[in-house]
Amino acid sequence: MKLDNCISERINKKIFRDGNKCIKLFDEVFSKSDVLNEALNHARVEETGLNVPELFEVTRIDGKWAIVSQFIEGERLSDLIAANPKKYDEYMEQFVDIQLDIQSRNCPLLSRLKDKMNRKIDLTDLDETTKYDLHTRLDGMKKHNKLCHGDYTPSNIIITPDNKPYILDWAHATQGNASADAARTYLTFCLEGNIAGADKYLDIFCKKSATAKKYVQSWMPIVAASQSVKKKDKEKDILLSWVNVVDYE
Repeated sequence: MKLDNCISERINKKIFRDGNKCIKLFDEVFSKSDVLNEALNHARVEETGLNVPELFEVTRIDGKWAIVSQFIEGERLSDLIAANPKKYDEYMEQFVDIQLDIQSRNCPLLSRLKDKMNRKIDLTDLDETTKYDLHTRLDGMKKHNKLCHGDYTPSNIIITPDNKPYILDWAHATQGNASADAARTYLTFCLEGNIAGADKYLDIFCKKSATAKKYVQSWMPIVAASQSVKKKDKEKDILLSWVNVVDYE
């Protein structure tokens, strides 16, 4: 495999294209178990019939772990939104439709979202009383087994030239409550400073899914706390500010 065409660079990983292959190369900070778990998530999601790149192999390149999958020709939905602001509403409708398709699937061998959030809340710097309140609130939430992406953003959607959407990056996939995943997407928009986009997204999601907005909002303190663990200081401060935004009652 050739690594002379880097198409994206993220924290501790790089993405390369080699013909019809996409190579995600991880830095040494990623353990074998983390990389294998991401590949296993991807493989399990493939079995649901969703449009995801085909997983080819997990390998090592110069001592670093790599996941090799199908390269999908097309444009990221985030780039299409930026290039066509007049079509913003249309793209957001499509964005939510794709998410609802994801959440209509079941993937019973994935980890449970509640278990992951409970672990992450324990890793925060919050005081024990707040942690207890968050755990209690999480335990009282409805138990679902819907497929949740875990990092659902327009940048993780590729639209092919024939308008077929493919969903990328299943590292954080779990099974659980769809509203928790929607709250995660809402907060991602907020972290990018796109408050209007966050509100637009939530309005469309709640309308199309027939979900009360207040119910999705009730997940935000839990999701914000669980997502704060590995964030940069500025993002961490913003997320933790959400922990007390919504009343616990």
